[in-house]
Amino acid sequence: MKLTSFLFFLSLSLSGFAQTREIYVNPNFNSLAANHQKLAILPFKAIIKLRPKQMEKMTGDQLYQLQQDEGKAVQSAMQSYFLKRKEQHNFRITFLDLLTTNAILAKNNIDGSNIERFTPKELCELLEVDGIITGILSTDKPMSDGASLALGLLVGFYGPTNSGKCTININDGSTNELMWKYEKTLSRSLGSDTNTIINTIMRKASRQLPYIAGK
Repeated sequence: MKLTSFLFFLSLSLSGFAQTREIYVNPNFNSLAANHQKLAILPFKAIIKLRPKQMEKMTGDQLYQLQQDEGKAVQSAMQSYFLKRKEQHNFRITFLDLLTTNAILAKNNIDGSNIERFTPKELCELLEVDGIITGILSTDKPMSDGASLALGLLVGFYGPTNSGKCTININDGSTNELMWKYEKTLSRSLGSDTNTIINTIMRKASRQLPYIAGK
């Protein structure tokens, strides 16, 4: 595996550069982002930690599909959040449409099983964007209504999750550098459905996002 691929995988899996803060901003963010015009939000990596008895009623393929659907639900919620914020604030960037993002990935046979083999630079070149937003959602139950219903039909559990952890990363497409990272533990106070949780956890994070004009 190329070094850049390893670093990309590491940025998705570990806390950026051993930061203990919830929010990490690269000291060189402004210079790295100086020429950024468009970002792509990729499907999140979703990890649903089911109990052993629940797993007995599911196949590996069913769990994989459940996690893929959950990852796309978070991707959609992130896109909705940023588009609303763009209307309210002077964001200096635009976002690639999700249908375009996912269609390009599918045409190139890139999905949750192999996306970590690609560097941010390779993905940005493919999507023709300047940077990518990626992340990991780890829960013990699905967060989206659709995934929760699917799990209920399989193992008898209904209701979205209200616990777990969400990590959001922004990587530069020219240098592969981690530019911004936000990590938040989910709790009951954040809500229960995908859009509510993403909106709640991003309110604080976006205030420290240097893409907003004037920062």
